[in-house]
Amino acid sequence: MTRLYLSNDTSSRAAGADRLAEVWSVQPDVQLVRTSARGAFFLEPIVERDSPKGRVAWFNVTLDMLPAIIAGEGGTPINDIPFLKAQTRHTFANFGVTEPLALDEYQASGGFNGWTAAVGMSPEAIIQELKVSRLRGRGGAAFPVWNKWDVARQTEATEKFVVANADEGDAGTYCDRMLMEGDPFRLIEGMLICARAIGATSGYIYCRQEYPSAARTLEHAIQKAKETELLDIDGEDFELTVVRGAGSYVCGEETALLESIEGRRGIVRAKPPYPAVAGLYGKPTIVSNVLTFAIVPTILACGGAWHASMGTDRSRGTVVLQIGGRVKQPGLVEVPFGLTLREALEQFGGGMASGARFKAVQVGGPLGSLFPESKLDIPICYDAFTEAGAILGHGGIVVYDQETDMVELARHFMAFTADESCGKCTPCRIGSVRGREILERIQAGEETVEAVELLKDLGETMKTTSLCALGGRAPYPMLTAIEHFPNEFGRGARG
Repeated sequence: MTRLYLSNDTSSRAAGADRLAEVWSVQPDVQLVRTSARGAFFLEPIVERDSPKGRVAWFNVTLDMLPAIIAGEGGTPINDIPFLKAQTRHTFANFGVTEPLALDEYQASGGFNGWTAAVGMSPEAIIQELKVSRLRGRGGAAFPVWNKWDVARQTEATEKFVVANADEGDAGTYCDRMLMEGDPFRLIEGMLICARAIGATSGYIYCRQEYPSAARTLEHAIQKAKETELLDIDGEDFELTVVRGAGSYVCGEETALLESIEGRRGIVRAKPPYPAVAGLYGKPTIVSNVLTFAIVPTILACGGAWHASMGTDRSRGTVVLQIGGRVKQPGLVEVPFGLTLREALEQFGGGMASGARFKAVQVGGPLGSLFPESKLDIPICYDAFTEAGAILGHGGIVVYDQETDMVELARHFMAFTADESCGKCTPCRIGSVRGREILERIQAGEETVEAVELLKDLGETMKTTSLCALGGRAPYPMLTAIEHFPNEFGRGARG
């Protein structure tokens, strides 16, 4: 009997993994194990098998390759794949190795060691360990995690909540989905640790509507954790619920997300008060990104100093990048902070796709700045991006080639904001529509240089007066497109 490993991740299934599983699962000499994904999407479907030297893999597998795989012909040792070999995986250490819902495998690989450590510590000591780690939130704002947790811990209340923001809506991002589908117990463990630190007894995972497989996997994982009494905090059950979003991008903003959980339309709340003081149902609430919760167990198990030993001066630990667009090797990358954009695209992205020439790269989703080639040497860390007038966001990197019309790209993102605005504040609600209209007139050749100046003024107004980051960041793609590709915004350039 030959045991083969095949990813059950959505990306792998989209590449044809389910077809392989359908045919091969009835083979009498094959035992097929569905695992999490390696994140090397350009090699999918990947099939692996054990060997005396560890796992060996075959890439872009088709049905007719089964005899060679069973015979062990060809194949590449996993440890020799350059894309994976050059990474430093801690948050994604189990990926491609374990079965997502195999609790025993998760525990055998160190799962719940962080929770065990947390149980032996006081809430103050847990938060102190996070302070030593210098962990910053991975969802975009990059706020010190320990500080937010400590505020919630010290706020007196009869009830407190822990909420995982899994409303992953940025274009080119998928690491939250991969974590929920491929390593759900890690997220649960991180939320448990947070709950004990702040004194919460209930939690919610707000999963975006477009991730049905992730939501189902989480619900099964929660049920397994309940059955094995792992959701016990000092003798009380930690109630954890998966809430499916309704597809609204603005619900990635923490207060709009809380409104949605409470059963109302996702509209941004004015701050203060911040959720750590008055969040869900007016109670102290920690809202953190999936990635933030996912690294917490390893920090508790290995120590805050271990985490602080990696990265740059103010961006410690590893960063999870999701590389896509016009590159040869799209996929997920985890490395210490500090790698430059150029190094990331060349070393992991493999350079430009065949026939494509680099024109621009956008980091941080539809609200992220556009960088030309001259800006590729910026280090990937929060502070360098802030100094460059950009955001690292959720680590999504999308590369555009020479065929990209920058005016159309700017119009597309402004139209996206107009569609997704919650409508609560005027700068976002009206500004995005006016921006889109002006860009459409430029496309039609009806506007002059004054229109570009008007766009700049509009952008600065939205940046400084919008209620939340959706309106505040929305002008950045447009403004950086104008800055770096000014010729495309002139009447002559529109033809």
